[in-house]
Amino acid sequence: MKLKFYIFLFLLSSVVFAQQKQVETSIDTTKNKIGAEFKLTLKTVVSSKSKVVFPKLKNIGALEVIESYPVDTVKKNDTYELIKKYGLTQFDSGKYTIPSIPILIDKKQFLSDSIKVEVASVKVDTLQQKMYDIKDITAADSDNTLWIYLLIFIVILGIGGFVYWFIKKHQKKKIEEEVYKTPIEKATNLLNNLEKKELWQKGEIKEYYSELTDIARNYIEEAIQIPAMESTTSELIQGLKTASAKKKMSLTPETVENLERVLRQADLVKFAKSKPLEFEITEDRNKIQKAILTLDNAIPTEVPVEEDEILNEAQRQKQIKLQLKKQRSRRITIAVSSVFVLLFLTTAFFVATKGFTYVKDTVLRDSSKRLLEGEWVKSEYGDPSIIIETPNVLRRTDITKLMPKNGFAFIKDMNVFVMGNLNDEFSISLSTLKAKQELKGDNFDGSDKLALQLLEGLNFENILIKQEDFETTENIKGAKLSGSMSKTDPLTKTANRFYYELLFFQQGNGVQQILILHREGDRYAQQISERIMNSVQFKKASN
Repeated sequence: MKLKFYIFLFLLSSVVFAQQKQVETSIDTTKNKIGAEFKLTLKTVVSSKSKVVFPKLKNIGALEVIESYPVDTVKKNDTYELIKKYGLTQFDSGKYTIPSIPILIDKKQFLSDSIKVEVASVKVDTLQQKMYDIKDITAADSDNTLWIYLLIFIVILGIGGFVYWFIKKHQKKKIEEEVYKTPIEKATNLLNNLEKKELWQKGEIKEYYSELTDIARNYIEEAIQIPAMESTTSELIQGLKTASAKKKMSLTPETVENLERVLRQADLVKFAKSKPLEFEITEDRNKIQKAILTLDNAIPTEVPVEEDEILNEAQRQKQIKLQLKKQRSRRITIAVSSVFVLLFLTTAFFVATKGFTYVKDTVLRDSSKRLLEGEWVKSEYGDPSIIIETPNVLRRTDITKLMPKNGFAFIKDMNVFVMGNLNDEFSISLSTLKAKQELKGDNFDGSDKLALQLLEGLNFENILIKQEDFETTENIKGAKLSGSMSKTDPLTKTANRFYYELLFFQQGNGVQQILILHREGDRYAQQISERIMNSVQFKKASN
């Protein structure tokens, strides 16, 4: 059997319906040198009333239009023969297919035939070319970009949380100082707040006594105006006695003794690790509260206070809540702003050093980039088998219903493995076939036409095809078809460009095919394609 027949089965081409021959297509030569001109001729015969529009093109397929010749008109009885010529050239060697060109005849579109041409390659003298040793395989550096971004994000959140806590801690005291009108009011509220914390019930006795004595010392310093916070217990008691005599305060010895006893108890707890019993802690708290109230009552009133200047308790509590709410909103705003500023500065740094595209693809996790940086799988598929490395495992697909009725009469075994589909950003198709009879023919001429039929049957348009000979490191010869094409999205009605690479190989009675399809211009998909192609290995087919 001919090799072309099996390639046709591989492609599973859609039926191509013939259309009426309205446009005749010809070319002066199908093989030319690099840079030489191909002269493409289009002819059509129409009536004298018909209107014909030939397109103005800069490129036809992969070939550049170097000159668009004027339309020649030849009158034949009641009809006219219109002849349009295009001068084409190509500066890269290889086999190309000139795609169909749309021509409008009376506002109805007709297509010209596609034509295969070949541009001769430049001979290179390998004897004069310097040879270099093959470089050793170098392991790629591990990409820790995601972990770096995650670490930066955690650090930024930590900084934002610290800013929020710092502002909250240092502003709470300020709020209280703004709201409390008198030292006794402040001391009373702080004692109530201390009890709500339940420090000594949680075992934090040292912290409890420290706050308890600080409340008493703060009150004495603010109300009686002696340096209580910086004084030792003995200095504080002596200063209190002196101030009492000077201000003519009516203090009983019992009040001073109770205060001194609690202060010394606190010193033992803080410095000697003493642990008072529960009832002793309660008594000490009551003694401090009683001492503060006694001291406040003992202070002589120098200036009478008008009743309308004193805020009642409900008004004070309302004012406290209002100011706390304002300060809380301010703290949240500052913390959130700090996080956003840090995120902006971090993003700006990476945009400046890595580029906007890199940051966008990393943050938004571009689908092709995820495939490229993910964990790849190396596996063996089909018979004759192909060893290939891919981003995901290829899954087996049943194509029995798609095969021609007589297809399996000549096939011993056929397997198709795929990843993705035509609607994905990146897709792979791998096929292996084993014939029952010996394959005849050792070249892949005509495979580009079969591929063109397949792609047109799948609703691809503006197809560019370049065919090259291909040989693997195992000396297995094959053909490589590559190029670009477009497909219209049925929902958005926009045309998307795709790039494809198609490899054919023959071993004995076996044929193998690899098809890679991805969006044109996707640099990550291009890197995936190159990595896959470089990983392809073959096992010798068994007869």
